[in-house]
Amino acid sequence: MPHKITLTGSATGPLREYDRYVAFDMREKGSPSAPKGLKKSTFISYTVFVAKKAFNKTGLTKKSIMHEKILIQGEPTLDIPIDECPGEVGVICFQITVLPNKNDKEKNQSDAKKEPKQEASAASEAPQNTEPKKQEEEQTPVSQPVANEQKKEAETVQSEVKEAPVQEEKVTPQKKSMPNQPKGTQDLLNFDDIVVPEEFLKTRPNPEKTQKVIDFVKRTGRLDEPLTIEKGSKVLKDGYRRYIVAKTVKMDQVPVVYEYQK
Repeated sequence: MPHKITLTGSATGPLREYDRYVAFDMREKGSPSAPKGLKKSTFISYTVFVAKKAFNKTGLTKKSIMHEKILIQGEPTLDIPIDECPGEVGVICFQITVLPNKNDKEKNQSDAKKEPKQEASAASEAPQNTEPKKQEEEQTPVSQPVANEQKKEAETVQSEVKEAPVQEEKVTPQKKSMPNQPKGTQDLLNFDDIVVPEEFLKTRPNPEKTQKVIDFVKRTGRLDEPLTIEKGSKVLKDGYRRYIVAKTVKMDQVPVVYEYQK
């Protein structure tokens, strides 16, 4: 019997289209505990292959597949060429399902519960609110000057509160310190958040140069240079060899330099 495999999560890289199928990469954590004497498993990367007809039925697009949570059911394969399968394990998908967002479920349920309660409370409070309204109308001529002063004080306090965060945001970036990071590092980015373009995935860095960078990381505990990342989209612009090294040594965070969109 063939082995079955089930994956849940979102795509970690862009969608790649071929003649009759599409492919994308996923990542899953290993078990948090392992038997005594054995090493704990860490992240495992997968490359999923889905028929175009099955993928089109889900309604997913190149952009949404990286944000929607999906369920993959299939079986592992080792017969895919390396250029088409950058992940550690290839998966032939038999069924792909878009999973609903938990936050959307909770909102819909809470809204459905609130609507009948609000209608019932509005109907019961309608006759009771007439007398308090009359009392408020009688008191308004006396309390209007005080209310106006309170409004002015509240507005001044709100304006001061709004200005304070802006000043803090301008100062905080200058206080960032990056100990034990390569020169020029602007930030530390989670490895899983980096989006690798398809043109990089089709290339293979020089093995000898890649091994030198791996030896450097093992010796110093850091990369020799930061990766260049596009600000906002988090697309890798330069440093694919260092990306491969970070993946090989299983780094959770990598040093980056931001390149702003033109």
